[in-house]
Amino acid sequence: MKQQIKLICGLSGLLLAAHASAQITFYEGEGFRGRTFNANGQQSNLRNSGFNDQASSAIVTSGRWEVCDDANFGGRCMVLRKGSYDTLSGMGLNNRISSVRPLRGNGRYENEAPAPLDTPNYEYRRRPNESMYEAPVTSVRAVVGPPSERCWIERQQVQGERSEPNVGGAIAGALIGGILGHQVGGGTGRDLATAGGAVAGGALGANVGRNNGNSYQRDVRRCETTANNKPEYWDVTYNYRGVEHRVQMSTPPGSTISVNRNGDPRL
Repeated sequence: MKQQIKLICGLSGLLLAAHASAQITFYEGEGFRGRTFNANGQQSNLRNSGFNDQASSAIVTSGRWEVCDDANFGGRCMVLRKGSYDTLSGMGLNNRISSVRPLRGNGRYENEAPAPLDTPNYEYRRRPNESMYEAPVTSVRAVVGPPSERCWIERQQVQGERSEPNVGGAIAGALIGGILGHQVGGGTGRDLATAGGAVAGGALGANVGRNNGNSYQRDVRRCETTANNKPEYWDVTYNYRGVEHRVQMSTPPGSTISVNRNGDPRL
């Protein structure tokens, strides 16, 4: 009997330890930004903690958690596994979570959320229970990307240039025309035919390979370079306790930037 009691107590202790180690952190902004709320156990109404309908991203450090959009685990609920959820909008829970609780066991649930990221993809996320300080921004420089080039192919009408007569062709044509004309008729008629053949042959030969200035179409490749006026990022310098720090931001900052006690940015 004592052994059974010890065994039951041991199993209960393991379950309590597993529950105690389970942890989830909510962030009020997407990408693990802004205020945080850290839960180690069941929260039936987040209104009591001031984080009701405030969560936009979450990180599950351990365990599995059921999150619901109504208090007391009502309404639409989803199960979050260990990992990082940089946005809750895809599952329809952005700024809607009102209750949360850890789940026991490793069973499958029909309402499991899509697979999370293994690790947060935001370098400067705020850690749970981390104290924040405001550091003044001393300079901001917008950095734009290189100019972009756009190319295309278009059909163009081209006017050909008139070329000089083909002298060699004229001579050859005259000879051939004269020979052919000489074979026609006799006497004076043959002489006239010979002369006429030479003239006609010369005219034809002079135009062999000659461009008479006719227009034609051809494909032409054209390109234009456009300046990139949109900043790729902002290079920000801020001062914290007399030491200058720099950070690259995807959006322009205000007059101050949030940092931790070491001066690391928390955006």
